[in-house]
Amino acid sequence: MRARLVALLNRGFKHWSLAPAALVFLLLTLYPIVNLVRMSVSTVEFSAGTVHWTFTPLRNVALLLGDTVLAAAVVNTAIFVVVAVALEVALGLALALLVARLDRGKGLARTVMILPILVPAVAIGSMWKLMYNYDFGVFNQALVALHLSPVNWLGSSHVALAAVIAVDVWHWVPFVFLILFAAVEGVPSDLIEAARIDGATPWQITRRVIVPLLKPAIAVAVIFRAILAFKTFDEVFLLTSGGPGTATELVSLHLYKVFFEQNQLGYGALLSLTIIAAIVAFLAVSRRALSLTVAR
Repeated sequence: MRARLVALLNRGFKHWSLAPAALVFLLLTLYPIVNLVRMSVSTVEFSAGTVHWTFTPLRNVALLLGDTVLAAAVVNTAIFVVVAVALEVALGLALALLVARLDRGKGLARTVMILPILVPAVAIGSMWKLMYNYDFGVFNQALVALHLSPVNWLGSSHVALAAVIAVDVWHWVPFVFLILFAAVEGVPSDLIEAARIDGATPWQITRRVIVPLLKPAIAVAVIFRAILAFKTFDEVFLLTSGGPGTATELVSLHLYKVFFEQNQLGYGALLSLTIIAAIVAFLAVSRRALSLTVAR
C-alpha cells in the first residue's frame, strides 16, 4: 500500500508542485476580471470616504455609444499599430540581413542595436520632445540650416501622429531586429551555398531562400509588436497627451483619461472590456492570416 501511495505521489508530483503557483495565479487573474465585469455594469462613486456602487448597465452602454473621442482614438490606434509594426518589421528585417552578412563585428552591432530598448520610456519621451521642439529642437535646426521652414512636429494635427510613430519605430526596431537576426543566423548555410552554386545572385538568395524561411519568425515578431503597440501609452502621454485635439489620441490614453481624469470608473471598466475584446479579435484574425501566409 505504501509503495502504491509513493508511486502515485511520484507520478503526480509535477502537478502537485505547480498547484500552489497555479492557485495564486488564478486568484490574481480571476478576481480582477470579475471585479472589472462587476464595475462595467455599475456607476462607482466616492462619498465621505466610502464607495457606492449603483447598478447602471444601460448608462454605461449609452456612454460608450456616445463617446465621440473613442472613434478618433480607435482610428488613430489602428493607424499607429499598422504603420508602426510594418515599419519596424521592414527595418528590423533589413538590419538583420545586413548584420548577418558581416564577417566581423556582429557582437558589437548587436550591442549597439539593443541600446534603444534599454532606455526607459520616460527618458525616450523627454528626449524626443526636446528634439521635436519648435524653437530649438535638432530637427528644426537642421531644416533652418537647409533654408527650409521649421515644422511644428507635435503641435500640428497633420504630422503629430507621424512624429509619435517615428519615436515608437526608433524604440522597437531593435526588438524586431533581435528576433529576426536570430532566425537569420539559424538559416542552414548549405541551402545558401547550394543556391550560390546554382548561380543565384545575393538578392535572389535573400528573396527566395532566406526570407521564406524567416516567415515563422516574422509572424512572431508581428504578433508580439502588435500586442505591445496596442498598449502604447507612456511615450504618447509624454510627447503630446493625445493632442493637438484628438490627433494622437490612442485607446490606452483615452482609457486613462476616462478613469483618472473624468473619474468614470464604471464606463472605464466597460471600455476596458470592449478594448480587450477588440484586441483579442484582431489578434485572432491576424494570427490566422499570418498562419496562412507562413503555410504558403
